[in-house]
Amino acid sequence: MAQYYDRYEKFRGNGIMEQIPNITIKPESTDKQAVYKVGRSRLDKLSQEYYGNPYHGWVILMANPQWGGMEFDIPDGEIIRIPFPFTNAIERYILEVKRYKELYG
Repeated sequence: MAQYYDRYEKFRGNGIMEQIPNITIKPESTDKQAVYKVGRSRLDKLSQEYYGNPYHGWVILMANPQWGGMEFDIPDGEIIRIPFPFTNAIERYILEVKRYKELYG
């Protein structure tokens, strides 16, 4: 079972919550694909299936930026990318956050 990762951790400090940037998780050969079925597929269910917990649907959204971070905008029958394995997906997210912080402070 994958551990929970707090994506807000790097954006909290001194009692202030920074705006969370739109970060994209870049593709890797280990990523999986799934066909999104409106009404049957949900990102929490895909997170449970691929990561062992329902809390990381946001990781899947960050790998599919063409929908602007909105699960409800994903068309029926669309093939979506699942960053995989979980630890690697989180490492890629952390790397992109680090790059963002270096660029925009």
